[in-house]
Amino acid sequence: MNGSLSGQLQDGGHVLTQRVYYEDTDFSGFVYHARYLHFFERGRTDYIRLLGVSQGALHGQSDPADAVAFVVRRMEIDFKSPARMDDVLTILTRPSDVRGARMLLSQTICRGEDVLATAEVTVAVVNGLGRARRLPDALLARFTGGAA
Repeated sequence: MNGSLSGQLQDGGHVLTQRVYYEDTDFSGFVYHARYLHFFERGRTDYIRLLGVSQGALHGQSDPADAVAFVVRRMEIDFKSPARMDDVLTILTRPSDVRGARMLLSQTICRGEDVLATAEVTVAVVNGLGRARRLPDALLARFTGGAA
């Protein structure tokens, strides 16, 4: 795994750098509002990847009741300033609260020192049948900074 492609773990969270491409923008040249969801998702996915969690392995359990999946249950986004084509963005992801069958994550998209968007994300932990399940202890330890 190439860590540079997945960002880096830093200060109890995750930092990912992404460039804005033409495909991310609308006719005005600004990043289309729905594309921010993609940037936030990449931040969360790479954060989990760098914690050493293989989402494919979690989903691929032979018994669906034992599988673990993460689904966004709620997301509140505050758009502060637009990003433009060729901007280099930093996506910051930090756990706010991880327990039971949910995780609260705080995410920020910046261009340099300028905050462009923030999101508060509630992620539900479910099994392969779509039912809520507790985060396994080994995974909980990774999200909370303990030994795995």
